[in-house]
Amino acid sequence: MQPAAAARARRLLAFPSASGLPDILSCPRLVRASCADGVLLPRLDDIPASPCSPHHTRGFSSFASQLPGNLILPTMASQWLSEKSIHYHMAKAHFSTEASDVDQPTGYFEILFCTFLAITFSSCAPIMPVNCAIFVNQFEAVKEMYEKMLKSVEAETMPPNAWLWSMISSCSNKEDIEILFQILQKLRVFRLSNLRINANFNDHLCMKVTEACARVGALDYGLKALWKHNVYGITPTIGSAHYLLKHAKELKDTKLMESIMQVLRRNSLPLQPGTADIVFSICYNADRWDLLSKYADIFVKAGVKLHRNTFDIWMKFAAKVGDSQSIWNINSLRGKSVKDYTLVTGFACAKGSLLDRKPENAADMIKLLYKHLPDQRKPFVKDELQKLIAEWPTEVVKRQKKDDRKAMEEALIQDIPTMINCLTKSGLDIPVDLEKLTPQVQAT
Repeated sequence: MQPAAAARARRLLAFPSASGLPDILSCPRLVRASCADGVLLPRLDDIPASPCSPHHTRGFSSFASQLPGNLILPTMASQWLSEKSIHYHMAKAHFSTEASDVDQPTGYFEILFCTFLAITFSSCAPIMPVNCAIFVNQFEAVKEMYEKMLKSVEAETMPPNAWLWSMISSCSNKEDIEILFQILQKLRVFRLSNLRINANFNDHLCMKVTEACARVGALDYGLKALWKHNVYGITPTIGSAHYLLKHAKELKDTKLMESIMQVLRRNSLPLQPGTADIVFSICYNADRWDLLSKYADIFVKAGVKLHRNTFDIWMKFAAKVGDSQSIWNINSLRGKSVKDYTLVTGFACAKGSLLDRKPENAADMIKLLYKHLPDQRKPFVKDELQKLIAEWPTEVVKRQKKDDRKAMEEALIQDIPTMINCLTKSGLDIPVDLEKLTPQVQAT
């Protein structure tokens, strides 16, 4: 693009109406815009009326406003455009809307446009190469692709798949997504009526559409992609739902998560273990035990086989809120599908025993866990045990009802040292700092 633009600028400089432009290019970079202004505008009356590309006249203002800061000072560009807006309309009145050939007489506004290109290439190209087509067309890429595909459909010809892929990847705002869904609907009708294709688009395309919706924040259209019966030819998949759920996790948006789960239920999409992984993580990160309990019941009733990591999150949260009954219920369910304990589930059971005032059972659980853990995981037992002493009591006490906090505080202060003594007597001597227990709990 650069050689072509440079050649075009050289041809324009040969016109009498462009005299003085060589002086502009020799000026310091920061004053070239004002130099171009002084040279070209006084010659408006000298320029014969000639056809001018409507693309140039429409796109020049947006082009100048989108130039990076190191190409032209934003304040200078803004001032220059505002002062010459009247000249823009005067010049536009002289030109027809037909596209002109490159060798035909050049209009005033086209000279301005190419002058800026010449300034750009002469001063900044070594630092940051510029593609003129990208600057001018990037904001209309989706619309232009839509028009091309629409003309193809109207001519009863199926557009190339590459056009649709290009359109999806070019979407950058909600308006682009709206246009994308419009063409998807038209393509579905064309496939059905002209090509006799009853099947929807493939799953990969549906996934890419969902990704585009999440990327630009058009989540209402992303949810439409999960509808079982839709007019867009999109087949909802659980993979697309997982992508939206991960987006909700990044945003820490429980309302979006609930909306997605509601759409899954209404459209009879089967829940998967991976769905539970994401949902449980969102609920844990948002500190919503009530929401996690609600969806845990839904997954269990649906017969979903939960992953080991999902049980870790579930039992860890139950121990965090101090619900010992939930710990035992979850552990019973876990034992049906996961044989071995992890550090998280093992210590959750130990905490459950402490909540039930059974420190000896808690010590037995930790000893059993240490025995069956792989050797590379055994050093982490000390870290988890220290967290149980220094962090967990504060967390669990503050979550209790105000009237119950004092009693639980006293029980933990008494039972945790007993548990440590039982570990030592059984032969598992793990050095920990019990001094961090009392102050933190009492501070609550």
